[in-house]
This record gives sequence, C-alpha cells and structure tokens, in this order.
Amino acid sequence: MAVELTDIAKQFQVEGGIASIKPLGEGFINDTYIVKTVGEASPNYLFQRKNKTIFKDVPSMMDNIQNITTHLKAKIIANGGDPLRETMTLIKTHDGGLYYQDEEGEFWTMCLFIDDSISYESADTPELAYSGGKGIGKFQRMTSDYQGQLVDILPGFHNIRFRFEQWDEVLAKDPVGRKSALKEEISWVEDRREEMLNFWSLVEEGTIPTRVTHNDTKINNILFDKQGDVLCMIDLDTVLSSTALNDYGDAMRSYTNTGLEDDTDLDNVSMDMGIFTAYTKGYLEEAKSFLVQSELDYLAFSAKYITYEQVLRFLMDYIAGDTYYKIKYPKHNLVRTHAQYKLLQSMEAQFQEMQKVVESFL
Repeated sequence: MAVELTDIAKQFQVEGGIASIKPLGEGFINDTYIVKTVGEASPNYLFQRKNKTIFKDVPSMMDNIQNITTHLKAKIIANGGDPLRETMTLIKTHDGGLYYQDEEGEFWTMCLFIDDSISYESADTPELAYSGGKGIGKFQRMTSDYQGQLVDILPGFHNIRFRFEQWDEVLAKDPVGRKSALKEEISWVEDRREEMLNFWSLVEEGTIPTRVTHNDTKINNILFDKQGDVLCMIDLDTVLSSTALNDYGDAMRSYTNTGLEDDTDLDNVSMDMGIFTAYTKGYLEEAKSFLVQSELDYLAFSAKYITYEQVLRFLMDYIAGDTYYKIKYPKHNLVRTHAQYKLLQSMEAQFQEMQKVVESFL
C-alpha cells in the first residue's frame, strides 16, 4: 500500500522528493496521511482519501473548498497576514485538478500541512471554549461577505422540516417493531415539533439569513499557533450555505455537555454554563459585527435546536433499526437518545440565563 500511496501522491504538485507517507489521526470519515518531503526547504503535505459514501459529490465539495479558501486568502493578504498559515492551501494535480481519482474510483486530495501549529481534542476548560468560539466566529466573519455560490453537498443538513419528513416516514413504517415501546420518547420529539418548525420557517423565509457555514465545529478543526492564538479552521469538507446559528448551536451541543454523548449515567449529563459563557464571549467578539438582530435573538435557541435535532435523529435511527449511526450494542441509539434529551432538558432549564449571557456580550 505504501508504494501505491506514493504513486498517488506523485500525481500532485509536490515540492521536493517524498520521504515518507504515514497515517495521521483516527480517520473516522476520511483516510488521512502526512506526506513528509526530503530536506527542510520543502513543505510537508496533508493527503486524504475522501469518503465517497458520505460525500456523494466530491468534485463539488472540492470546488466549494477552493472557492472559500481563495476568498479567505485574498482577505488575509489584504490584512497583512500569512495566506499559507491562516487558511488551507489546496495542492493541485499536475493537470490542474483539485483531486485525483484512482483506478478504483477513489478520490484523493492534498493540501499544505501547516507546521508549528497546535490542535486540541476537547474544549474542557473555559479558556479553550473561548478560543473555540473565536475560531468559528473568525471564520464566519471572514466569509460573511462571500458573494459566490456553494453547492449543497449535504442536502437537508440541519433542516428540521426535512428531518420531520424522514421521521414521519419511519414512524409510519416502524420497520423493526420498536415504536410501541417508545411512547414517552416519541412524545419528546412531538411535543417540540411546532417550536422547532417555527424557528426553521424564519430561515426558510429569509428572516434569519444564510451564510457560509463550517458545519463541523469540533475544536480539533481549529488550528492554533504556539502563542495560543487562532490560526485557521481546517477540514472544510462540510462547508455550505446555511444559517450561522447551526455552527454555534452544534458547538454548544458538543462543548457544553458535562457527560458523554452516549452516557449511560444520566446524572453525568448537563449543560455547563461556564463553558457556554466562555464560548459565547469568544464567538461574539468575532461575530457580532456582522450578525443581524434576528440571529442574535435566536443564538441561545440554536443550542436547543441542534440538540433537539440530535435527539430526533438518534431516536429515528433506533426505530428504523440502526441503519445510519454505527452502534456498539443493540440499544446504543436509544441510550444516545436519552443522553441527548437530558442535555436538552438542561438547556431548557437554563434557557433564560443563556439568553442573558448572549445579551451581556452585545
């Protein structure tokens, strides 16, 4: 495989000879490698096989990334920054393509590896949460004036109307006969249906605008320099046009949870207000300059919205027979449902305080 990887890597415009290609990270979606080159003068590279099962349109995905990074580089240069460190740099193939497709139909891409950078796997302190908020806020601010088009490579993503269509279909079919034992859990979803659809209607009608969004706001998708300042967002595979609130809400769902996403002990699960406050402070320092009033009004609500969506999706997958999320045991998705619902309840109980936190930073 090493020889094959080298052959594929050579399809790209690599400076210097290839010294080694080694796996990088855990690779839950894409297969990622670091390409080290000969000598100190040549840069190193990040080399990936994209998951074409999840990303059905890799060419459009790469066009999206190229369009956004080109926009970012122009702004970074205008601000006197370093375009090779403050955003991703795609490396093209020898014929000018953004990807290489091998004989088996697999898609391969390459970008510059940003040396002397730091990443974190979790934001378990207020200081890191603050930095995470600044990271996504900075990305959204710098792309807030982007005028081009982005291809929707994840149709229905965070669209609760679309999720309800799926939900209603699964409930009607009840393919593995689980629905009858889940009346309480189903009521969790149904009791909030109108509230969530009312919010999404504001997006559909344009009261809440759509913007460039990252859509994978884990802190390990932010690179920092050695002084602890945000360098850039990475892993732009999921970039598309949606409401900025989805990025904020998804971050709050993952950052603030005091327990695990699939915690079996619900006493562990709650929303950490300290983390919420720190992230919101960092985010609004970067984002309040471009957000409109409707976005600010629903910023705290978006945390409930995204968490609710995840309750629905875990429960829907359990009723459907566990066809989407990977499970480790038969009731794994049901356990996830209960844990996410506990987090949602904690957010609902603290919602007025969450709104006051947002207002305090405006």
